[in-house]
Amino acid sequence: MQPLDFVAIGDITTDAFIRLKDASVHCDVDREHCLLCMRFGDKIPYEFVEIIRAVGNAGNAAVTASRLGLKSAIVTNIGDDQNGKECRESLVKDRVVADFIKIHPDKPTNYHYVLWYEDERTILIKHTEFDYQFLQDLPAPKWMYLTSLPSVAENYHDQIARYLRDHPETKLAFQPGTFQIKLGPERLKEIYGQAEIFFCNKNEAKLILKKPEEEDIKKMLADLAALGPKMVIMSDGPRGAFIFDGNNYRFMPIYPDPKPPYERTGAGDAFASTITSALALGMPIEQALSWGPINAMSVVQQIGAQRGLLSRPELERFLAEAPSDYQPRPL
Repeated sequence: MQPLDFVAIGDITTDAFIRLKDASVHCDVDREHCLLCMRFGDKIPYEFVEIIRAVGNAGNAAVTASRLGLKSAIVTNIGDDQNGKECRESLVKDRVVADFIKIHPDKPTNYHYVLWYEDERTILIKHTEFDYQFLQDLPAPKWMYLTSLPSVAENYHDQIARYLRDHPETKLAFQPGTFQIKLGPERLKEIYGQAEIFFCNKNEAKLILKKPEEEDIKKMLADLAALGPKMVIMSDGPRGAFIFDGNNYRFMPIYPDPKPPYERTGAGDAFASTITSALALGMPIEQALSWGPINAMSVVQQIGAQRGLLSRPELERFLAEAPSDYQPRPL
């Protein structure tokens, strides 16, 4: 096997996108908290269902890296079922190394339902309780991308931390999922401390820092960096992203959408994994930052988290057509 450039670690799933047409959304004044509403105890019509395999933060990241030209692999768990077989086939089709996918007999592969209304989605999730055991003999990659895992995988993080101690040549990108955020930085202190780069959005940062009212961007970045990562990147949706490398604060705008977003699933994964992939390709951080928003823009023009992921030539064409002010700048 060729040396690995990028290894994604985390759960994968099948997403069944259910396109709703008979629903409504009700929000508070600042639109921070919204409710998707449908008639209770009734038959609700929908437009169509779209089945998309091998998604989830780790699957999306592995496909991103592969399409950008990296030798990409995934460490994940699936069941010995048709769903798992098709998830694996989908990854192999995208030239993701599937040798490190563990198949569990008598376990179902994760399957999620995505209630898609207008350009947003609400996801119904259920994690299969796999026996999580990390591969300590995994060939050391240039970059490891750790992301969403379920609550039963708490001790799995200790195994990953031990692997990283034993392989200092491997750089870690950490994009925590919901459970990892709930676990908190104290429990995952070693993971945070080993992270070369850390990704989250603004709302996640408030949860991690336990500062729900904090709005000072520089303070949030500094507080996240104090948890251990060498570089912190905090996204804020259409308002762009904010970066702190321990010395300098920067801002990166979004890439202009060619048309309104069709469906937003996977934008954050595309952004974070594209930046990590660019770094794995040996690019300076300024160039990597300009790559991330392009893939995020492309993903939201398609259904699901992977259809819009670009090849390197496609991404570079968008970059060549970028506005003159599309570049990182001091914050």
